[in-house]
Amino acid sequence: MKTSKNILIAFLLNLFFAVFEFFGGVFTGSVAIISDAVHDMGDAASIGISYLLEKKSKKQPDENYTYGYSRYSVIGGVITTLILLFGSLAVIVNAINRMFNPQEINYNGMIVFAIIGVIVNFIAAYFTRNGESINQKAVNLHMLEDVLGWCVILVGAIVMHFTDFSIIDPLMSIAVAVFIIINTVRHLKEILDLFLEKVPEGIAVSEIKKHLCEIDGVKDVHHIHIRSMDGYHIYATMHIVAIGNNREIKEKVRKELTEHGIVHATLELEDEEEHCHNESCVVQYKSTSHHHHHH
Repeated sequence: MKTSKNILIAFLLNLFFAVFEFFGGVFTGSVAIISDAVHDMGDAASIGISYLLEKKSKKQPDENYTYGYSRYSVIGGVITTLILLFGSLAVIVNAINRMFNPQEINYNGMIVFAIIGVIVNFIAAYFTRNGESINQKAVNLHMLEDVLGWCVILVGAIVMHFTDFSIIDPLMSIAVAVFIIINTVRHLKEILDLFLEKVPEGIAVSEIKKHLCEIDGVKDVHHIHIRSMDGYHIYATMHIVAIGNNREIKEKVRKELTEHGIVHATLELEDEEEHCHNESCVVQYKSTSHHHHHH
């Protein structure tokens, strides 16, 4: 199980690094480095959580979790994101405070730390680069942000070394925090969409319905539900009013759904009479898309 191992490596790297960094921040007097330590501590915690939940999310479906455990991985994403959000807010408060009470900073020490920071985080980003789940993507995003954050700190330290504008330090710290908050909020929205059972990105129910109704023997399709457990696997259920050989029709429907990226489908087939009794079935979704194209 390659992914868990990578997550574990990233966790240990981050944990050691956060502690090392905190002392570095205190030693150099740089609030940007301390704020980055806060952020890294949050990362380490969230990666630890991700690691545990990612392992759990790989469990096969059982009698209690008939859909499987993949949402656990998503919860990992939620906790991670919240930790980062609070960490970043704390960092901003800290930095604003520092602007009004400037302190002595050891620029050379800061430059050395920043160089180490870029290297360590680059290695961590390399290890987590090809994750599939939302959780792993979140982890990798952090790593790339860290590399970027350290590049900013490095440039800032060099500039301060030559100009002695110590206000650059808290400004950098705020910039990194704001950047993290923006990404975090975006990520939180994706996760909420999953929990709200929103139809996954890039899938148009009306278009799928139209394509299915073009199949021979399919009179009507209703009660279409499309959801994703983890942002990766897409499930669909629907009722199909069918005339003819049910098995052939099902095969054609599944083939069409596969083309739309839906691999898990539960199909209920009805004949026309059945459909007539149930008037409520006819109620359709309000279509949000107005584009129609034909094969």
